[in-house]
Amino acid sequence: MIRIDSLSKSFTLHNQGGAVIPVMAGASLSVAPGECVGLTGQSGAGKSTLMRMVYGNYLIAGGQLIVGDTDVASAEPRQIIALRRHTLGYVSQFLRVVPRVPTLEVVAEPLLAIGTPADQARDRAAHLLRRLNIPERLWSLSPTTFSGGEQQRVNIARGFAHAYPALLLDEPTASLDAANREVVLSLIEEAKARGAAILGIFHDETARARVCDRLVDVTGFTPKTGAAA
Repeated sequence: MIRIDSLSKSFTLHNQGGAVIPVMAGASLSVAPGECVGLTGQSGAGKSTLMRMVYGNYLIAGGQLIVGDTDVASAEPRQIIALRRHTLGYVSQFLRVVPRVPTLEVVAEPLLAIGTPADQARDRAAHLLRRLNIPERLWSLSPTTFSGGEQQRVNIARGFAHAYPALLLDEPTASLDAANREVVLSLIEEAKARGAAILGIFHDETARARVCDRLVDVTGFTPKTGAAA
C-alpha cells in the first residue's frame, strides 16, 4: 500500500547563498495492508521528514514513493488532494483547524468531504469523541479553546473518522493518560484489522511493541558526510 524506493531529499538554504543540504538518501521501505511499521532513530535522523514526504508536504528530490495508485513524487496538487481525501490519513502531533468551527464538525469533516451523509458523519464523529472522553458539552465549541490533551484527542478522532486505507501516525499516544492511551491503541489495532497500512513514529516503547509489526531505523537513510546533493 505504501512503497518507497531510493527516496532522497535535500533542503536549499536560500538565505545562505543557496547552500544545498542533503538530509535523506536511499530510503526504501514498504507497508502492506494490515501492517504497522514504526520509524525509529535519534532526534534529527529524518523520521518526520520521511512522513512529510509520504504525505506530500515536502517535495522529493529523487526516487519513487507510491501510496495506493498515486506516485507522490510526481503527483499534481489535485492528485495529492484526492489522495488525502480518500486514501491517506495523517494524525500529526498538533491540531490545525479553522477557528470557530465546532468540534463535532471538525471530526466529521473528512467524512463530509467524501460525500458521507451529514447525519452518518456526525454520528461517527460523536462515537469517536465519546470513546476518546471528550465531554459532549464541548462538542459545540471550537477545539482551539481546548487543553493540549483534548486537542490531541480531537485530532486523533478526526484522523480515524474515515476508514483510510493508509495512515500516518506521529506520536499518537504522546502525553495521554492510561485510559485514553488504551483507546488510541485499540483504534490502531482496529484499523490494522480492517486492512489499513500504517506508518508511524512511536517514542512510547510499550505502545510500539504492541502495535508495530516491524521497525525501520531511518538512520540508515541519512546521507554520509560529503555526499553529493
